[in-house]
Amino acid sequence: MPVNLQTPAADALLPINGLLLGTAEANIKKPNRKDLLVMQLAPQATVAGVFTQNRFCAAPVIVAREHLASGKGIRALVVNTGNANAGTGKNGLASALVTCVEVASLLGCEAGQVLPFSTGVIMEELPLERIIAGLPSCVADLREDNWFNAAHAIMTTDIVAKAVSKQITLAGKTVTLTGIAKGSGMIHPNMATMLGYIATDAAVAQPLLQRMVKHACDASFNCITVDGDTSTNDALMLIATGKSEALAITDAQDAAFDKLQAAVTEVATLLAQAIVRDGEGATKFITIKVEGGKNIAECRQVAYAVARSPLVKTAFFASDPNLGRILAAIGYAGIDLDVQHLKLYLNDVLVAEHGGRAASYREEDGQRVMQQSDIAVRVLLERGTAATTVWTCDFSYDYVKINASYRS
Repeated sequence: MPVNLQTPAADALLPINGLLLGTAEANIKKPNRKDLLVMQLAPQATVAGVFTQNRFCAAPVIVAREHLASGKGIRALVVNTGNANAGTGKNGLASALVTCVEVASLLGCEAGQVLPFSTGVIMEELPLERIIAGLPSCVADLREDNWFNAAHAIMTTDIVAKAVSKQITLAGKTVTLTGIAKGSGMIHPNMATMLGYIATDAAVAQPLLQRMVKHACDASFNCITVDGDTSTNDALMLIATGKSEALAITDAQDAAFDKLQAAVTEVATLLAQAIVRDGEGATKFITIKVEGGKNIAECRQVAYAVARSPLVKTAFFASDPNLGRILAAIGYAGIDLDVQHLKLYLNDVLVAEHGGRAASYREEDGQRVMQQSDIAVRVLLERGTAATTVWTCDFSYDYVKINASYRS
């Protein structure tokens, strides 16, 4: 079960003026589940996004990048689960484009104003007929208060739907943010490893919105890992409908820019952490803090060496304080490290210093921490002032079972 994570209540997810959502059961992979989502945007809405860096990126990623870069106002997004439409060559591209055409026809816009997204099994042909047949039901279901169903419609191996809402005040006016994400396995950042959609009713110029989404992604989805595998289909989209009463944000020097960017980052971080808490087979949520580095890059290098280590992750699953595995991962991280200066903490327990086991460390203290569901690993490099935080989970038997039977 997910680690200290529950499905959000439907009434806790706030509607965004200027954004409608509709879902359908298109039977893309499994019957009797929501697996298709359409979002319709107000004409003045701006959209920004970041996408996977996987060279085998999926057909919808290619199409969405092109449509977003065209400069046309984006009017709709369409998301299917159950099939990634990745590794499908020219046929996959054609299917993604046809999907855009069909959505555009139903909503009265141009195909180039539609962004397509897919998630699911790689290297299988998209069941285009089922998607086309399901789109009218999505359109008929369009409404503002549909975030709960939307969060469920994009899930794959997720156990819990992931959604967050927040409100802030800009110059005395209320601004609302709501976001959803999916992800559970094939999670490792490069840009991120999931599908995520965050919307606000604020008005934000598109170049500034792009800055916001990149900043938010770097601080959230680019700080998580479940299994070290970067997906072919990752995307994080930020939508500003411009329907709030707050003044439009057109200058990065405006205090409203910083405040909204902080709120977007907070929503993104909560969604990213939810993905790790719902990691395939996860039983532990692990925060890895690396401090005292020369720069953030080397701090992340150390953090990810620990976070990706199968030996470290299986030790956490077993609640086994075999903590030399953490030292080994730090040691092969690839930085020129003087181990005599390093300190390693597990929650409040000093585990290692001066190149070995701390004199004060007791096995029972390590055992006490390892049995908890939320655990912090803190590494002090004592090389500078840079720091970073990465979130990961353990590896359990269920991770293997889930991925061994993923297509069945």
